[in-house]
Amino acid sequence: MTVKTLLIADDDKAIRTVLSKALEREGYTVKLTGNAATLWHWVSHGEGDLVISDVVMPDENGLDLLPKIKKIRPDLPVIIMSAQNTLMTAVKATERGAYEYLPKPFDLNELKSIVRKALTLKPNAIAVNNMDNETEELPLIGRSSAMQNVYRVMARLMTTDLTVTIAGESGTGKELVAKALHDFGKRKNSPFVALNMAAIPRELIESELFGHEKGAFTGAESRSSGRFEQAQGGSLFLDEIGDMPLEAQTRLLRVLQEGEYTAVGGKRVIKSNVRIICATHRDLKSLISQGLFREDLYYRLNVVPLRLPSLRERVEDIHDLMRHFLNSYAQENNQTPKLIDNQALDYLKSHDWPGNVRELENLCQRIAALYSEDTITLDIVESEMVPISIGGPSEENGIIANETLQDSINRHLKRYFEAHLPHDLPPPGLYNRLLREFEKPLIENTLSATRGNQIKAADLLGLNRNTLRKKINELDIDVRKK
Repeated sequence: MTVKTLLIADDDKAIRTVLSKALEREGYTVKLTGNAATLWHWVSHGEGDLVISDVVMPDENGLDLLPKIKKIRPDLPVIIMSAQNTLMTAVKATERGAYEYLPKPFDLNELKSIVRKALTLKPNAIAVNNMDNETEELPLIGRSSAMQNVYRVMARLMTTDLTVTIAGESGTGKELVAKALHDFGKRKNSPFVALNMAAIPRELIESELFGHEKGAFTGAESRSSGRFEQAQGGSLFLDEIGDMPLEAQTRLLRVLQEGEYTAVGGKRVIKSNVRIICATHRDLKSLISQGLFREDLYYRLNVVPLRLPSLRERVEDIHDLMRHFLNSYAQENNQTPKLIDNQALDYLKSHDWPGNVRELENLCQRIAALYSEDTITLDIVESEMVPISIGGPSEENGIIANETLQDSINRHLKRYFEAHLPHDLPPPGLYNRLLREFEKPLIENTLSATRGNQIKAADLLGLNRNTLRKKINELDIDVRKK
C-alpha cells in the first residue's frame, strides 16, 4: 500500500508540530511549511496527496491560493483551517473548492477522520464558483464552536437546492439563516419570499401559498398570486411550519412530490420551481405523535436538518453581537459606538436569554437610545435587565403587583376567552373586538409601568415610537397622568 503524503502550510510553528506528530502516527508522510510559496511549489510540481492549509500566511492568503490549486489539480483534496471563524470564511472556502473547512482550535480526532475520508474518495473535480460580492458581510455573527458547526453546514448547503428545515428557539435568527442560504446560493438572482404560518388565519393559508382565482371564495374579487408563484425560480421560506394546518400540509406535500399545484378555485396546473426552506421552534416529531403534523411531510421537509443554538449555548458570542448591534445603532444615528465593561459583560453571560439574540438586540438598542454614557456599566445593564413590575400591593384595575406586562396581557386574554368563547368557533369580528378592548388599557398600563417613558413603552410593545405617539393621540390617552 502506497504511503500518502500530506502537505501542511501554517505560519504557526506549534500547530505545524502538533499536526506533524499526530498525522505521522497515523502512517502518513508529512511535509511542513510556514508560507504559501513553498506550498504552491510542491503542489505545482505534483507533490502531495492532500493539502492542509491555514488562511492567513505571511506571503499569501490560503483562500486566494485555493482556486489556483484546484485549477491545476482539481482532484487534490484541500482542507482549510482558520482562526477567522466567520460564516464568510466557511462560505469562501467551500465556494473555492475546499474539501472541508475547520475553524481553529480544532479537534485532532476530527481532523484525522476528515483526512481519512478525503484520501479514500474517488477522484472527482470539485466545482469552484466565484462569489460576486466577496466583501459583503453575512448577517450572522459568532465565533463559538456551536456557530462554527452551523457555518460549516450552511457553506455546504449554499451550492445545493436541498430542502432545509431550521430548528431553534424564537429569536435565534432562523430567518437570517434562510436568507443567507438564498443570497449566497444558486438562486440568489431570483426572489426570496417568506411566509409565517403562525401569522396567517388557517382559512387563508392555502390561498396565501398557492394563490386564488377570482370568485374562489367570498371576497376574492380578483385573481391573486400565491407565495409559490411569487418565489418561482427562487426560495420560499416557510416560517413556523409546525403551525401549518393539516389540510394545508396535504397540499404542500403534493406540491413537493409532484412539483406542481393549482390555485384555490382554479384548474390550471402551475409548475413549481422553488427551493423550500422551513423553520420551527416546535418539536415536529412531538407534533407527529400528537397527530398534528404529517410524518410523510416531515421527511420531505427534513432533508437537511439545521439546528441553531440558543444564546445561552453560545454566551462567548455575546460581546461580538453587542459590538455589532451597538455599532449599527451608532452608525444609523451618527453617534459614537458605546463600549461595554467586563463586569457588565460577565453579568450578561450569566443571563438565561429566553428571547435569545433578538432579546440582546433589543437591550442594546434600548441602552444606546436611553443612556448618554460612553461605556455600558454593570449598573446600567442591571437596571435594564430587571423585569418591569406593575401595580401596587394588591390587584388594582386588573393589574397585580410584581406581575410582568406579558403576564398581565396573558391573564386578560384568558379571562376574555373564558367569558366570550364558550364554543369552538370564534365570534365574527373577533380581531377588532379584541383590539378595541385591549389596545387602550394595554398602552396605558405600559406607560404607567415605564413611568411615562414613551421610548421604553414603544420597545416593550414592539411598536415604532412614531406609531405609539399616533396611537396615544388617536385613543386620547393622557400621558400627564402616567
